[in-house]
Amino acid sequence: MTRASSKPTTTAIKTAVANNEAEVGNQVSESSLDLTVELAAAVKAVRLASHLCDNVQWQLRNDEKVEKEDGSPVTVADYGAQVLVSWSLQRSLPGQTFNMVGEEDSADLRTEEGGPVLRRITDLVNHTLSECEKEATLLTPEDVLELVDAGRSDGGKTGRHWVLDPIDGTRGFITMRQYAVCLGMLVDGEIGLGVLGCPNLPQWSVSDVDCNDGGCDPYDERGIGCCFAAHVGRGTYAGPLFVADKDEMPGIKVHVNDLLSPEEVRFMESVEAKHSNHVLSAAVATEIGLELPSLRIDSQAKYGVLSRGDSSIFMRYPPDSYREKIWDHVAGVMVLQEAGGVVSDAAGNKLDFSQGRHLPYLNGGLIAATPSMHRLIIAALAKIKEDKTIVYGEGPTYRT
Repeated sequence: MTRASSKPTTTAIKTAVANNEAEVGNQVSESSLDLTVELAAAVKAVRLASHLCDNVQWQLRNDEKVEKEDGSPVTVADYGAQVLVSWSLQRSLPGQTFNMVGEEDSADLRTEEGGPVLRRITDLVNHTLSECEKEATLLTPEDVLELVDAGRSDGGKTGRHWVLDPIDGTRGFITMRQYAVCLGMLVDGEIGLGVLGCPNLPQWSVSDVDCNDGGCDPYDERGIGCCFAAHVGRGTYAGPLFVADKDEMPGIKVHVNDLLSPEEVRFMESVEAKHSNHVLSAAVATEIGLELPSLRIDSQAKYGVLSRGDSSIFMRYPPDSYREKIWDHVAGVMVLQEAGGVVSDAAGNKLDFSQGRHLPYLNGGLIAATPSMHRLIIAALAKIKEDKTIVYGEGPTYRT
């Protein structure tokens, strides 16, 4: 399907950038909303949860992970991270009503079989608090259950709702690849802030070795572990995840790199083939003239990588029957949009996070990219659909 003449010219790229400026402005408008205090609380909570996750990753035993009904794994660290985020946010913001859309619930932990797991989670949480919050009162198993279930909000179009994925990319977490603690806030159905804690992400440009099984070192003096924080209308900032001062905010403003030609662009996709149609991703890459191989990374760490210019594109084409959960994208979308990127469904529509715990149908996929690359991808998808140049396997089918 390679056609040299179909590759975008420099003029086409510049035109795409100009045409997308209006789109970016519509998606990320300057806001009078002040969530400064909430953003600081979110960074603190994510750092605390990331500390637990990093410790657990290196001692994870087979009996500390189970499969959910949908086939996705869950570990004691998922529960522990949700407990710590719930605890930290309520402690930092005592005067505020607390509503959170969280991925986990306590149902399995309340069973007889779940008793040992609950005790293990309680021990892990209290160990983390004793290390990081020395004045905190230690938690009981009942406290842990209540804090897990603090994430039962369904979100919606009104009010403020925290949105948490305690460990996004649990399979990556289990296999020592990339994962992220992801926390955002919806205000009347729109994203107000987003924070990503990426314990295995290097503070320099990411490469293939940082994404392979067992390829990531634990955080140390060499600079492993990144935190990204974004406030609507105020930009995205990055910094070390693990710091001595727990109140330190990320201080390096980051922005997407939209100056590359297609031949220089690296695109990202999910590691798991069942999460995205890699054949379609490759077809789009060919159509717009990309030449470098894809970078496969677990979790919303991809949004952080895009926001600082390590890559220019993230494409995700899940099976048509799959519905995306809002916690898989809220924090990352804010981080990328405030860094100048564009996120949409496969038809170019803005994502709608106001419909509850799931996103509406995404017209076959999700596109996150720099403005120029985003426009080229949307055009390429429309052309592929019209020409019927690809036969889909287990991936998405287009609806008419």
